[in-house]
Amino acid sequence: MGIIHGALDKIEKDEVLKNFLDKNISILVSTTVIEVGIDFPNANLIIIENANKFGLAQLHQLRGRVGRGEKQGTCILLFKDGLSKNAIKRIKILKESDDGFFIAEEDLKLRGYGDLIGYQQSGAKNFRFADPVIHKDIFQMAEKFVKKNYENINQKKYSFLLKLFDKAEIINIKDI
Repeated sequence: MGIIHGALDKIEKDEVLKNFLDKNISILVSTTVIEVGIDFPNANLIIIENANKFGLAQLHQLRGRVGRGEKQGTCILLFKDGLSKNAIKRIKILKESDDGFFIAEEDLKLRGYGDLIGYQQSGAKNFRFADPVIHKDIFQMAEKFVKKNYENINQKKYSFLLKLFDKAEIINIKDI
């Protein structure tokens, strides 16, 4: 059995991970330090304690650490009784899908948008004209219009918006 966590230095982490990859150890106890960037085909079971305390994206990333080889992966979520309604919804979404885009969209619906330009990472946002999830089709139509008519749009008129964001983040020039 091996253990890995963020307080280990890189050499120690690499040694533990190499031992796991080489099958010198068959059980790896870890913090979320293994969330991204670890690819071990022989890992086929992950048990996540206190799963109700993690966000959907993080649970999806952790679940993605197993089942990368020939054997099917299994993810066991452990949690205490008395879950909040949101925790129940998050676990249900994770059980029903392995589509990262769907999971991210559902997470956005549950947590809210927070500040688009700020520090608040969740919470209700009162949009004046349209909600990006509820009115997704309107945003897609607007995006198509902008891409089709980019050269004809009065860029000076909307320069205040472009100051908030880099133009490339709003309009993907390559797609025009």
